[in-house]
Amino acid sequence: MSKQTILGRVAQLAKANVHALLDQAEDPQKMLDQLIRDYASNISEAEEAVASTIGNLRLMEQDHQEDVSAAREWGEKALAASRKADGLRVEGRTAEADRFDNLAKVALGRQLQSEKEARTAEPTIAAQTEVVDKLKAGLDQMKVKLGELQARRDELVARAKSAQARNTMMDAVKSIDVLDPTSELSRFEDKVRREEARAMGKQELAASSLDAQFEQLDALGDEAEIAARLAALKAA
Repeated sequence: MSKQTILGRVAQLAKANVHALLDQAEDPQKMLDQLIRDYASNISEAEEAVASTIGNLRLMEQDHQEDVSAAREWGEKALAASRKADGLRVEGRTAEADRFDNLAKVALGRQLQSEKEARTAEPTIAAQTEVVDKLKAGLDQMKVKLGELQARRDELVARAKSAQARNTMMDAVKSIDVLDPTSELSRFEDKVRREEARAMGKQELAASSLDAQFEQLDALGDEAEIAARLAALKAA
């Protein structure tokens, strides 16, 4: 996977419109759970790619440092060989002096080569460092988005459960309204009142019958009194 491909993928995932995806989902909870899993997997893959890119950068930096160190060491060797040649030439040992001067030239050539390699690597290292910084920033954005997804998921699940509870309650209230238990109570009350009325009617009938019997009894008593008085008149 190339550096540009990695960077493009991280940027695309970091800019994902999570809210739009949620608005289009038929089942937000299932969609979010799957989206979180996919997003976490993408982050894991991106982290591995970024780690590989960082590793390559560190190797380049190490090679550059080795070239810089080598250039410094070859310079020191060239200086040492040149001074040795100068000392030998003062002593009149020209052949040996020339040999050390040649060694100094060789060392200077190696120094020059190491410096060129170091300079050649510097623009690549700078560009790669910029890429790594962008990849790290992209990963950070992805992790922020993942946090938003998880928070939104928890919020939606809580809202869904609350809405379900309210709907269940309203369905129960609706069924109570349809049954209208107060009307049943009213009918039962009417029945009780009718029974009470019947009882009152029977009581009144019973009272009327009893009064009539007493009236008949009173009438019989009057007849007996009259008969007794008539008998007393005849006997006088």
